[in-house]
Amino acid sequence: MTFVNKYLAWGAGVLALLIALVFALPGGKARGFDVSGFGNLPILEGGRVKPLDSLARNSLLVIHSRQGFRYQGRTVGPDEWILDVLFRSQVADQQPIFVIDDPEVISLIGAQQKQNRNYFSFGDLGPHLDEIQKQASTAQPIAPQKRTRFQSAIVNLFDRVYLYYKLRNTLQLAGSPGLGWEINSIGTPDANLRHQDLIQLAQFRMLPPPAGGNPDAWQSVGQALSAANTGAPLHPGLVPLAKLNAAYLADDPASFNQALAEMDGVVSALKPGALAKASNELVFNRAQPFYVGLSIYFVAFIVLCISWIWKPELLRPTAYSLLCAGAIVHTLGLAARIILQGRPPVTNLYSSAVFVGWGAVILGLIIERMYRKGFGTAVAAAAGFASLIVAQNLGTEGDTMEMMRAVLDSNFWLATHVVTITIGYAGTFLAGSIAIAYTLRKHIATKVDVETDKALADMAYGIICFSLFFSFVGTVLGGIWADQSWGRFWGWDPKENGALLIVLWNAIILHARMAGYVRERGIMMMAIFGNIITACSWFGVNMLGVGLHSYGFMDQAFYALTIFIASQVVLMGICYAPPRFWVGKPHGKA
Repeated sequence: MTFVNKYLAWGAGVLALLIALVFALPGGKARGFDVSGFGNLPILEGGRVKPLDSLARNSLLVIHSRQGFRYQGRTVGPDEWILDVLFRSQVADQQPIFVIDDPEVISLIGAQQKQNRNYFSFGDLGPHLDEIQKQASTAQPIAPQKRTRFQSAIVNLFDRVYLYYKLRNTLQLAGSPGLGWEINSIGTPDANLRHQDLIQLAQFRMLPPPAGGNPDAWQSVGQALSAANTGAPLHPGLVPLAKLNAAYLADDPASFNQALAEMDGVVSALKPGALAKASNELVFNRAQPFYVGLSIYFVAFIVLCISWIWKPELLRPTAYSLLCAGAIVHTLGLAARIILQGRPPVTNLYSSAVFVGWGAVILGLIIERMYRKGFGTAVAAAAGFASLIVAQNLGTEGDTMEMMRAVLDSNFWLATHVVTITIGYAGTFLAGSIAIAYTLRKHIATKVDVETDKALADMAYGIICFSLFFSFVGTVLGGIWADQSWGRFWGWDPKENGALLIVLWNAIILHARMAGYVRERGIMMMAIFGNIITACSWFGVNMLGVGLHSYGFMDQAFYALTIFIASQVVLMGICYAPPRFWVGKPHGKA
């Protein structure tokens, strides 16, 4: 590679990193209001302190499946949206954020099916809320895995509507004159009843505890108002909040920003360090490292594909430099999550998808450095992109940095058993990805390249050895953890069986190769089947809803998992077929 090509190739990676940095820069003000500063205010929700921005993003993902939406010709971000919901519910109620795709649910609310996604506002759903609640109440007692499509859809819609309803009634009752009016009404006969409603409906607590008090004793607005009704001193954060409310309603950015500075001062005085911690998470949210990472992986894969037909001496190292850039962004995002949570990298399904992708990319980088044929870059970029797509979809279920369940609340075992076995997942998937690359190349390449085929087989074999070690050690460590937590080493739980199947299948592949039962093609077919076993162990057993690991139940991925399994079976058939089997063979002379 010439100096110019090398300069251009690595310049592409540096450019990708610079673009990633742009995402982390602070956004501008919305209509003059410092919405980013408002999103930086710390709150207590879901058992952990987080910036209001995290609540806004997670809530919008749950309700709308995205972190922003178009309204009246412009994009509304999560921080501006949560301001509207909290302080201008009459505006927020008209924003079309509820996605409804089920035709029966659409018919229930008297709407018509559209060609594109069906977006509705809270105002659209208002006349039908009683019927939605009635249908959801009928479906909720039914086990999730036994619900019909309509029942699952109506429960999902009700949950999203109720989340929105609670948000709009957290700082003030929707339709009331405002928080300032509530403060002035303290001591009146009907005030306590309203404040009790605020306590019941509050989705989060925004008022920090007194300096030196219980760090978890955050208060909702309703709790602070109710305490003031009994003669307790008014919480110092209520007045700045009321000023924020009044300024936002009056469309007065200057007064809003001044009140925000007052609120920052209250938080800093009562909870030192809370603003700085919230600011760190806000930067992480804004940077979206995993979304940026999957975008870089996608570009790297496309560049590599082009290199196979045009200018390989330039584009192949360019693809590798882009893969390195994506890996750096991915690694920084993973490290940031560890620091923010104070936990090892794998704590739930979302983080396991992020970690599996990271492991596959790192292994792919190593493979590419060893063989320098482009295949390591291809499988790493594809695996990183696919795993982060899975993570993006899992992220729509709520806060991905949620508080740990009691059964998982052990940093030692999370850092040993869970991380080790997840590395085994990553390796098995990478071996399967290499096998898929072998299969596709076998039918696309017009010339036989024995050396490349052997290199791919060696890559897959080496990764399977690696995966067997980590999956076996991870399974044993899991048994030790189970013995300490549940009093038995092994109980044939579905998740335990899935982990054991990965160990056994990787061992079967190695023994079949050593005994001569399979050669290159056989190893590749078995490695592709390893993708099926790993996917079923990783996600499939969570859909059963039984066993001691049922806390991870999910049913949304059933169809995606079915399609994935079918695709792997098809790829196994293609791998078994003769090279370019669809090309007619020339007939010999009679």
